[in-house]
Amino acid sequence: MLNTEKLNEIINRFDSIELNEVDKVKLMSRTDTKYWFHTDILPKVLELISKKYFILKINGLSILPYTTTYYDSPENSMYMAHHNGKLNRYKIRTRSYQSSNLSFLEIKFKNNKNRTIKKRIKITSESTIFSDKEKKFISDNTLYKSDDLRPVLMNKFDRITLVNKDFNERCTIDLNIHYKNENNKSNLQNFVIVELKADGKNRNSTLCCALKEFKIKPSRFSKYCIGMLRLNKGLKHNRFKNKILNINKIAI
Repeated sequence: MLNTEKLNEIINRFDSIELNEVDKVKLMSRTDTKYWFHTDILPKVLELISKKYFILKINGLSILPYTTTYYDSPENSMYMAHHNGKLNRYKIRTRSYQSSNLSFLEIKFKNNKNRTIKKRIKITSESTIFSDKEKKFISDNTLYKSDDLRPVLMNKFDRITLVNKDFNERCTIDLNIHYKNENNKSNLQNFVIVELKADGKNRNSTLCCALKEFKIKPSRFSKYCIGMLRLNKGLKHNRFKNKILNINKIAI
């Protein structure tokens, strides 16, 4: 179980940064490297890197709540594209950044060069019915028609955001991950997902080196796909079988 007192003590060692400064490192076109591990390791990793990174603070808080709603077609075509390893694939979601009272409709595109390109527009409502502006945004930037999409998964989690002091790398640390749909709920307890976002692969960054010390290797992870599998029995998952077994060794 995560020692929150120890975690907060280490977080307070970081120099803080404000949201407008984080925006200097938006990295809307980037490579993503993910790691995941038991929460017990998180304070030890943060302790090693505390002098090299800023931590985002909003209203005095560094562990910030997020809510995401994912959309897909009736055939779950976006899930299937990811499962089948197809590149040039999309994810469509709305995301609420609760601490800053901001919400966006976001499109993530993974191209055939393994780069993630993200586009987004501000929205004023978390309604699952798209406005005309939102429909146009989807049709202009994806192969999908908004009328064919439906909300399939809600995801809540807490996030720590770090920016390295050279301002060329951003890192998100997600924990307390909860999923739900119309029929089911599921949590990933004792589980941390770290995502390193940079212009290119940087396996020699301070964070990567700290993770290596604990024998934590990069491993792909989609909160969307894993959430879909945890909530929907019978969904095709051959490609994810080994990953699910390893996740279940950590998460309850």
